[in-house]
Amino acid sequence: MLPIRRALISVYDKRGLDDFAQGLAELGVQILSTGGTQRHLEESGVEVTAVSDVTGFPEILDGRVKTLHPRIHGGVLADRSRSTHAAELQEHGIDPIDLVAANLYPFRETAAQEGISFEKVVDMIDIGGPTLVRAAAKNFRGVLVVVDPDDYPQVLAAIQKHDGEVPETLRRQLALKAFRHTQSYDAAIAHWLKHQLDADADPGEAEPDGEIAVEQLFPRHLSFDLVRRQVPRYGENPHQAAAIYDVLGGRGVFGGYVQHQGKELSYNNLLDADAARKMVALFDEPTVAIVKHNNPCGVGRGKDLVQAYERALATDPVSAFGSVVAVNRPFGQRLAIALKELFVEVVVAPEYTTGALEELAAKPNLRLLGCPGYQQGRWEVELRSVSGGFLAQAPDGAPESDEGWTCPTRREPTDEERQALELAWKVGRYVKSNAIVLTRRNRTLGIGAGQMSRVDSSRLALRKAADAGLDPRGAVAASDAFFPFRDALDELAEAGITAVIQPGGSKRDDEVVSAADEAGLAMLLTGRRHFRH
Repeated sequence: MLPIRRALISVYDKRGLDDFAQGLAELGVQILSTGGTQRHLEESGVEVTAVSDVTGFPEILDGRVKTLHPRIHGGVLADRSRSTHAAELQEHGIDPIDLVAANLYPFRETAAQEGISFEKVVDMIDIGGPTLVRAAAKNFRGVLVVVDPDDYPQVLAAIQKHDGEVPETLRRQLALKAFRHTQSYDAAIAHWLKHQLDADADPGEAEPDGEIAVEQLFPRHLSFDLVRRQVPRYGENPHQAAAIYDVLGGRGVFGGYVQHQGKELSYNNLLDADAARKMVALFDEPTVAIVKHNNPCGVGRGKDLVQAYERALATDPVSAFGSVVAVNRPFGQRLAIALKELFVEVVVAPEYTTGALEELAAKPNLRLLGCPGYQQGRWEVELRSVSGGFLAQAPDGAPESDEGWTCPTRREPTDEERQALELAWKVGRYVKSNAIVLTRRNRTLGIGAGQMSRVDSSRLALRKAADAGLDPRGAVAASDAFFPFRDALDELAEAGITAVIQPGGSKRDDEVVSAADEAGLAMLLTGRRHFRH
């Protein structure tokens, strides 16, 4: 290892810069710099050599071209172990650069600003910085690369301790951090550009299909800009470590949430809040969803949120203990008063009135999240990990039109049945498969989730309704996938269900439709399945 004699410093984030540069200067290290960094160091009394004096070429294009020059990159990239490289440096009068301290334009922060123009965000795409960082990181045996100001004290201490010959272990660690830094930066740019395409898309434009859709949604190399937001106490269980990451170029989890009060969010809190928030987003009218273990305990809609909450709670008040509650309207004081009687872990709402916040302050452990309503992005991708990799798919969160629904039975559903079926179909999308949902026009009655057979889900939904003292006679049912046999339909019909909605597509559809006709049930076929595993 060669000692560090010459350093290039060019940073946007100037935290800790003065002490670091002064420390290097006191160790006899020559400092090269550019633009704002150079002016900052000179004002702080640090002796600096301008990069333009080294290159013999001024900074041009509003500072876009400063370090992109052979006299700089030759000094960074030269392999100190190769005599040919040393000869070339000497031939061209290039001095080696032993340390590069650089961080990048604030792209994420700029892109996250409200009302920022496309052009101003593009202007924050750094070119020289990532190039310099990558060059130094590639040549880590000869060049120490520092991208994080928090590492300045450690770097100075290592240089002092080892007389400038910093051990390779630290060099590799810093190089890894540098490559992650540029990888994250590029991913943030790509993610932002993807969302610009989404925002600029014509709402009437047809969705892409076939190979084009696959390539746009699932490129051969998929990267995300992930920034750790917090570390909860544990994951699903106390023996599992966990972390929460933000994505979406700075907007973050749930499009950026504000926690108004309550304990720290847990891993499970966020999973349930995600499901509940997405569920209420499917409804235009005031709607409340109560979720437990990623399944709805109950969903209600009404003339206001209080009425919707009462209907949702009545479905399964026992399971609602320790649940997550989501609403699709501002959360008001009357609802806060009603909610005080129930132990709830998390509430998710677009906003809260002052009266509601004052009322719920009496429950200081209750987590209150304010966040925008969910809207599925045009190019949004849902990831799930499996051992050794990830599964990716488009989310199942977009509103669904009923224009293609058909009725194969002799009896058409009544208007009231149809409204109940529409509710059941929306709720069923967020119930773990196999899913059966029993509803009336504005509320759920019973939910059968996660059973290995559809007939067991039907029996469970009916039993849950009975446990809550709710009569299923005259109600309707939704099945998230087709009925493979008539047995589940027979169970529902015997209990008094009058109409059913399901995707259809089974080779026994005729048998199932005949069973419905025998019982006098109306049936709608949607042609679309909503499995949720």
